[in-house]
Amino acid sequence: MKISDKKKDKISEQILAFLYSVSPKPVFTFHIAQEIARDEEFVKNLLLELKEKSLITEIRKNPEGKLYLRRSRWKMSDAAYNAYRNAGSQDNRLTANKAYTKTD
Repeated sequence: MKISDKKKDKISEQILAFLYSVSPKPVFTFHIAQEIARDEEFVKNLLLELKEKSLITEIRKNPEGKLYLRRSRWKMSDAAYNAYRNAGSQDNRLTANKAYTKTD
């Protein structure tokens, strides 16, 4: 089954939104797949695409510094986190401004 690029973009947005909500905590691929109700391999492919775009960071070591053999943890890159945070604050300001200027 082929998934359109538009749907992949929407699912990627869900991944980024989830990583933003748990930031700065890194999350395993399994947990991301479980949260957005998608197949783990499909999610991993999307995560690798997001990594290529520098939107997320792959963590291949555990907290003690030992290399994971078969797993990875993921978190938003600092630039992506700041962009999401700034976009959220702009959305809040726009909503507040619309409510303030609304005349009935």
